[in-house]
Amino acid sequence: MHRKHLLTELESYKTGFTHEAKMKDEMISFIRKNNQCFDRKLATGHITGSAWIQNNSRDSVLLMHHRKLDKWLQLGGHADGDSNIKFVAIKEAQEESGLLNFEFRSKTIFDLDIHLIPAQSNNPEHFHYDIRYHFLTDDSVPIIKNHESIDLAWIPLNQISEYTKEESILRMVEKSQIL
Repeated sequence: MHRKHLLTELESYKTGFTHEAKMKDEMISFIRKNNQCFDRKLATGHITGSAWIQNNSRDSVLLMHHRKLDKWLQLGGHADGDSNIKFVAIKEAQEESGLLNFEFRSKTIFDLDIHLIPAQSNNPEHFHYDIRYHFLTDDSVPIIKNHESIDLAWIPLNQISEYTKEESILRMVEKSQIL
C-alpha cells in the first residue's frame, strides 16, 4: 500500500489548533510505522477518510446520526486498503448520503482527528486516524440515509452545538466560518 503521497500531504498540512497539530504528528508516526495503515484488519487502528460537506451557501453542514456510535458526525469511513483518501472520503459521502456531486472546497486536507472507537461485536477497541476533506454540494437535492445512520440532516452551522459537543466537529465549524 502506498503511503508516500499521504505522508507528503500530511507533512505540508498546517493547522492553528494545538491539539490538532499533536494529532498530525501522531498520525504521521502511525503511518510510517504501519505498512497496513489503510486496512481495517490492523487491530490497533487504521486510516479513515471523511467528508465535511457544506451546502453551497455555506450556512449548513450535512451530518449523520451514526447508528453504532449514537453521535452526530460528519460522513466518512474505512479506507479498506485504498491509499487515495480523497477518493475514500467522496465514496463514503456518496454511499452515506445518496448524493453524487461534490465540489472540493479545497483539494488539501481540511482537518485531522484521532479518536477511539469502542469495542463492538468481534471488533476490539481501536483508533481511527481520520483525514477530512471539505466539500460543497447542492442542498436542494434529496438526501438518502443508509443502514449506517439513524438520521441524516442539513444542520445550520449556528445550531451544531445543539446536536453535538464533539471537539473535532466544533473545530470544523470554526474552520468553516473563517474560510
